[in-house]
Amino acid sequence: MTGVGFLVLISACASSGGGSGTGGSQGSGSGGSATGGNSSTGGSQGTGGSGTGGDSSTGGSQGTGGSGTGGVGATGGSLTGGSGGKGGSGTGGSATGGTPGTGGTPGTGGSMPTAPTVVTSANNAWWQTGTLTVATSGNANVTVNDTGTKQNWEGMGGAFNEIGWQQLMKGTSADQAKAMDLLFGADGARFQMGRIPIGASDYATTRYTDDETAGDTGLTSFSITEDMMFLIPYVQAALKANPNIRFWASPWTPPTWMKTTSGSGCTLVGKTMFDGGCMNASTANLTTYAQYFVKWVSAFAQQGITIDTVAPQNEPNYAEGYPSCIWSPADYTKFVGQYLGPAMTTAGVKVMLGTNSNGDSGKDMTVVTTVEGDATAKTFPKMIGLQWSMLDNFEKTPSSFTTYNLPLWATEHKCGNYPWMTSAGGANSCGFTACPAYAASAAPNDLAYGVESWGYIEMAIAAGVTSYNAWNMVLDGVGKGNDTTRAWAQDGLITVMPSSCKGTTMGALCATPTYYVFRHVSAFAPAGGQVLSTSATTAMSSVTSSTATATTAVAFKNTDGGEVAVIYNGGAAVSNFIVAIAGKKYQFNMPGQGWATVYVPAGS
Repeated sequence: MTGVGFLVLISACASSGGGSGTGGSQGSGSGGSATGGNSSTGGSQGTGGSGTGGDSSTGGSQGTGGSGTGGVGATGGSLTGGSGGKGGSGTGGSATGGTPGTGGTPGTGGSMPTAPTVVTSANNAWWQTGTLTVATSGNANVTVNDTGTKQNWEGMGGAFNEIGWQQLMKGTSADQAKAMDLLFGADGARFQMGRIPIGASDYATTRYTDDETAGDTGLTSFSITEDMMFLIPYVQAALKANPNIRFWASPWTPPTWMKTTSGSGCTLVGKTMFDGGCMNASTANLTTYAQYFVKWVSAFAQQGITIDTVAPQNEPNYAEGYPSCIWSPADYTKFVGQYLGPAMTTAGVKVMLGTNSNGDSGKDMTVVTTVEGDATAKTFPKMIGLQWSMLDNFEKTPSSFTTYNLPLWATEHKCGNYPWMTSAGGANSCGFTACPAYAASAAPNDLAYGVESWGYIEMAIAAGVTSYNAWNMVLDGVGKGNDTTRAWAQDGLITVMPSSCKGTTMGALCATPTYYVFRHVSAFAPAGGQVLSTSATTAMSSVTSSTATATTAVAFKNTDGGEVAVIYNGGAAVSNFIVAIAGKKYQFNMPGQGWATVYVPAGS
């Protein structure tokens, strides 16, 4: 145990070792909609025209499909707006040199509500449109400070891991499209960010990098063949639901021939060079590795995937039984300042100082301070990525990080169901609540994890993060990855063909309680707005044993002036729950141990 009664939780949803922090979870967001009121639904889906590519002659040109237009959300209807139109299909030239035709562009989805709206969720009653009326009397249960703007808001997202798409392929094409719409679509969570592994992660189907030819400093053997199996189709499917996703990427390991097992902490974990070891930071390797990033970004761009930001290494101070690599602070700083930073600047890609996870003394915080203390290296990072115990440390002492004047991203949500919890933890051992004992057979994906997840999200936003990212967006009902030293059954946002669903079943899919927690935050608070303060926002330093049964909240002001309050009521149900927001008081029926999102458009 460490800190204010908080359990020491270790590493990123698959790390072990000495990182302190609290248990974790994942989330999701929610989609476009029509205004609250009755149960009418928004417009239907538009369909793009078909495109025709080049003919069978050499060098046939590229065909372009027609664009589709989504339906318009119905005024006065429920929170189901028109979904995005499907792009038309394209047909490329069939012979040598004929490039494939491109499909039509996705149509626009349902719009935001045009009248004040409330959506609530509770166990067995997920994502319900409620009745919101102006309160003529009574004190507010939650007050949003309309002028108390805090940090900018860059949105929510999640990680694309290969196992997620592998599981979705067990379902139908309709299941795959539904999952992407739930996560990224205008009538779903409206996620706006996506994390992509560079090579294999701990939830890849195999261990690989994109150049395993030893000594290939010219990168002549570089290939994204493995990425094309599961990863790229997964990302491309998401782009059909939302063509404007902001992608960022990080490697779990460099090519294995760039690593060494010599030196302190550089031993392998497991049987292959993928798992553990240290970066061999020779000039040749650092030069080549920077160009490896360049080639990877370019290769993904050719697949229609534009990378906005890269991080040099996932968790640079954890060596685990899955793809991983240790970086010394000095080598990490040299790589950023002299190699990766200049190469990404030329490529038009941002660099993240991340993803930092190990909060122990001399570990990832030393990486941050070393980079920021170097006159050259510090000019390249455009944000700092924090997860697990490093995010906990930020929440405890925000000033330790805000001094660098960089946006702070929560780069990985804690995945829950912790193997080191051989028995249930005490109060606040997992966010606002107690950690349950580990369930070895399958991740619970239950209401308790939803409540746990809410605590992590709320405290991170209260501390000042500008973005929040889920870990596995899609898993099977068990939740295990490729870790050879610890079989960890991790929670996800959506599960495929689980033995039981504690959220909402949709065909082969289960939208878990944590999916709805993420959706409550992300659906009505798009990137570009600002976080607002509220009377119920709870920082980590204020968490007590009674916080789990209290009312907690976060709020946002969107770029169009609309305001959003997201509230969790840990106590009993409250009829005529009152929220003061946008200069008025609104009331609705608040469920017990449940969530509500109140959205007030500008000018209401």
